Amino acid sequence: MNQTRIDDSATVELIRKLVAFDTVSRNSNLELIEFIRSYLVANGVESQIIPSADGRKANLFATIGPRDRGGVMLSGHTDVVPVDSAEWSSDPFRVEERDQKLFGRGTADMKGFVAVALAQVPHFLSVDLKTPIHLAFSFDEEIGCLGVRPMIEAIKDLDVQPALCVVGEPTNMQVMTGHKGNVSTRVHVRGLECHSSRAPMGVNAVEYAAELITFIKGVARRLAAQGARDTAYDIPFTTAHVGKIDGGTALNVVPRDCRFEFEFRFLPADDPQSLLGEVKDYARETLEPLMKAVDPDTGFEWEEKFSFPGLDTAPDAPVVSLVTALCGNEKTGRVAYGTEGGLFFDLAGIPSVICGPGDIDQAHKPNEFITLEQVSKCEDFMRRLADICSREIL
Repeated sequence: MNQTRIDDSATVELIRKLVAFDTVSRNSNLELIEFIRSYLVANGVESQIIPSADGRKANLFATIGPRDRGGVMLSGHTDVVPVDSAEWSSDPFRVEERDQKLFGRGTADMKGFVAVALAQVPHFLSVDLKTPIHLAFSFDEEIGCLGVRPMIEAIKDLDVQPALCVVGEPTNMQVMTGHKGNVSTRVHVRGLECHSSRAPMGVNAVEYAAELITFIKGVARRLAAQGARDTAYDIPFTTAHVGKIDGGTALNVVPRDCRFEFEFRFLPADDPQSLLGEVKDYARETLEPLMKAVDPDTGFEWEEKFSFPGLDTAPDAPVVSLVTALCGNEKTGRVAYGTEGGLFFDLAGIPSVICGPGDIDQAHKPNEFITLEQVSKCEDFMRRLADICSREIL
């Protein structure tokens, strides 16, 4: 790799500016979206802003080139995960360059990709595109791919939809043709409170939650040992995971309430509703009778937190051959994490792949970074895309 510092390049400057916006999912992204809108206007590109229902956040969609044909959509999310950990060695919202790496929240996941796409807008405009390039930037991807849905509805209303989509999640610029789906559920266990010295007279919500969590872990072990397999994934089976729990008030009080959240990240071969049904059946048929024998008002309440479909693009699909050619690498794979690609295909029928700069191993942790080498590879990808779109109607 060329070891020359590229601090002053348009791409790195845009990475710095985008990272400086604190767009943790609990916050608004409107200032960042306005920055992007203004940047595009300065380059002569109009964009459509698609707000959230409460107006606190927004998506942005823009087209560069002709609007009477499909084209290539570059998709990225603008939200990032929290930075509450004290283990950061630098300000997470101020990019620092060290050892040919750019450190900051969102550098890899995935403001790096968004910045590269924006930096290439002047080049896209200069080459007289015959095939349009679309920019689709969303909110609330990190909390269940929620924000992109109204943008997909807006895309469906276009006279001509994008012909294919590249989701720029970090893949080290290798094409990924699929990802797992996700069903995430929140459970409220309602017990009966009493003094802990009279524990048999109460219904311990924490203990019944623990029994159900143990059952979920058993399902996870069965799937790992005997479930469907797809070796294109680094974790080739459907997984179950309990990630959050809260219950009880004091040690000497039998807890009345306990809440926990769990998820299935599933392969296309597995039915997540069937797996969720197993968990609910165990709660209803095995645990609730024991609870209700003490008090009929006890039991389990269920709430879907979010869900999104998996992506399963055929290896011989045109989008795969195009994007592998742009990468100069025919090798493909699949990723265990979710993306908006499954929704683009499931809700709008847009063939999608995942390909972006950076490594997912650097995401969602302190001292997140992207290498300058990955930034350069993504820039090369964008220039090759512009070249093809200036010569061919895809």
